[in-house]
Amino acid sequence: MKEDSYNTKLSLNQQPARSHQMCRTIEEYAPAVDHHVDMLSSTSDDLNLIPPLNFAMVDNGIFRSGFPDSANFSFLQTLKLTSIIYLCPEPYPEANTEFLKFNGIKLFQFGIESYKEPFVNIPEDTIREALKLVLDVRNHPVLIHCNRGKHRTGCLVGCLRKLQRWCLSSVFDEYQSGECSVLHRIN
Repeated sequence: MKEDSYNTKLSLNQQPARSHQMCRTIEEYAPAVDHHVDMLSSTSDDLNLIPPLNFAMVDNGIFRSGFPDSANFSFLQTLKLTSIIYLCPEPYPEANTEFLKFNGIKLFQFGIESYKEPFVNIPEDTIREALKLVLDVRNHPVLIHCNRGKHRTGCLVGCLRKLQRWCLSSVFDEYQSGECSVLHRIN
C-alpha cells in the first residue's frame, strides 16, 4: 500500500466501564480517482456479479450477507458501499481489507462470539452501538455481515425491525427464514 495514496485512520471505541474493545473502526479514504468505474470497466464477459452467501436487501441503503470473499468483490462494488459492519471477532482478511481500502469503504468491527446454544445473550451495549451505525445514513449504503449472515446478522436486523415497528412474529419469521425484504413487512 502506498502511504501517499491513502489516509488511514484507526480508532478504537471502548465501552466506558470495561477494558475490552467493543468496536474496531477502520476508516479508509480513497484517492480522488473513482475506483468504482476503473474496476468495472472490464468487458461483461470478464465481470461476474456473484453476491455473497445469504445476501439480501434489508432496507434502502442497508444490506446483509454472509462473509464476502474475492469472488463477491465485483458485486459489492455495484452497491457503492460506504461502510461494512462486521460482527465477528476474527481479524478481517488482508484481501478484504485491501478491497475496502481500494474502494474507500469504512469497516466497523464488533467482535460478537458465535454461540450454538440457545438463549445466549449478545451484549446489549454492543448491539446498541452497531444499531447506531446502521441507523446513521452517513454510513449508507452499508453491508452488515457475520460468517454465514444468519444469527449475529439476524439479531442486529431484528433489532432494526423492532425500531421499524414490525410485530414480533414478523421479526421472528424473517430471522428464521434468513430472508430479508422490505416487502414482507407486516404492521
